[in-house]
Amino acid sequence: MGPRLDIVNPVLWEIGHVAWFHEYWTLRHAHARAPLIERSDRLWDSSAVAHATRWHLDLPDRAGTFSYLADVLAHQEDQLQHTLDDETRYFYDLAIRHEDMHVEALTYTHQTLGFAPPSGLGGSRGTHDGPLPGDVAVPGGRWRLGSTANDGFVFDNEKWAHETVLAPFRIARAPVTNADFAAFVEEDGYAVREFWSDAGWDWRQRRNAERPIYWQGKRDGVWSVRRYNGTEELSPHAPVCFVSWFEADAWCRWAGRRLPSEAEWEAAAIGLPNQDGSRLAEQRRRWPWGDAPPSPAIANLDFVFDGPVDVACCPDGDSAFGCRQMIGNVWEWTDSDFLPFEGFEADPYQDYSRPWFGSRKVLRGGCWATSPRIARPAYRNFFTPDRNDVLAGFRSCPR
Repeated sequence: MGPRLDIVNPVLWEIGHVAWFHEYWTLRHAHARAPLIERSDRLWDSSAVAHATRWHLDLPDRAGTFSYLADVLAHQEDQLQHTLDDETRYFYDLAIRHEDMHVEALTYTHQTLGFAPPSGLGGSRGTHDGPLPGDVAVPGGRWRLGSTANDGFVFDNEKWAHETVLAPFRIARAPVTNADFAAFVEEDGYAVREFWSDAGWDWRQRRNAERPIYWQGKRDGVWSVRRYNGTEELSPHAPVCFVSWFEADAWCRWAGRRLPSEAEWEAAAIGLPNQDGSRLAEQRRRWPWGDAPPSPAIANLDFVFDGPVDVACCPDGDSAFGCRQMIGNVWEWTDSDFLPFEGFEADPYQDYSRPWFGSRKVLRGGCWATSPRIARPAYRNFFTPDRNDVLAGFRSCPR
């Protein structure tokens, strides 16, 4: 079952929970079928089963858990022989995306627990395209933040697009690299109080943090990093990963920069300039590069590679303003608190967003282990600012 930690689930429990979520929302809720396992709600309902108890439940063994998963899928396949109405289809879309999220969570759980790399990862990260320094200019103007009914499946916290006004700003072409962050570490940035918010300083002291969590120290002038159950040389031009919002904010204070708001991030990712470039246009792209769906040439998503690639990779994925890797590689912290948009109403899965408003920060863009179904430009990921176990980095703006 593994150690009991606040930031992970027991892997056996998590796989059963994925199966339960599929069954609960599609077979039971949408199709009014009886439960396949009578006691399943007492085992896997994450809204009702306290986290600390998940290590001690009378769960099916590994074979039983995977048998349950297979049974749910077989019953879903039977139902999918028939045409689904839009309301029913919504619950299949929800369950598939929920599974996507847990696939990513299980990936970084392997890292947290020092397990061997998950099987079936993508190709080697052998492309070494180097850094991509510099900022780009984004004009100000009116920006509609969020999603619309024309965007297909969206989560409740994205509803609905609403107008905000942005001042002109500049933003980095690429995320902060390991080399960029190493300079902060080597100048004792973790020990300088002025670089940290009050909450960030408390977190740093409690964790006794001196560098990103998996960095192993510098030897012969080179940093190394623990990756799953092994150690490797830190790639200098890959984006820094596994840093908390507190660490990202501290780096920005040290560098005289700041994190973008989520509206700024979204405008830089999918916005377009008007004809004379003086303000943001009303039109926007579906993806940073245009309307074509993601592909390995333009975005490091969905296990195309087995980890982050250099920040200069994937030039064909640039946004209209010249920002690279706004989708994929690493999640990017923003300065925005995770709050509801005006007029928010919870979707049927009411515990997805509402319990977490006001306690988390927004991340955007997805990472190398994120499904394209999740890593849409308007998708709002959210974690508490202390979390340094998720596949997150950041890009910055000049102050």
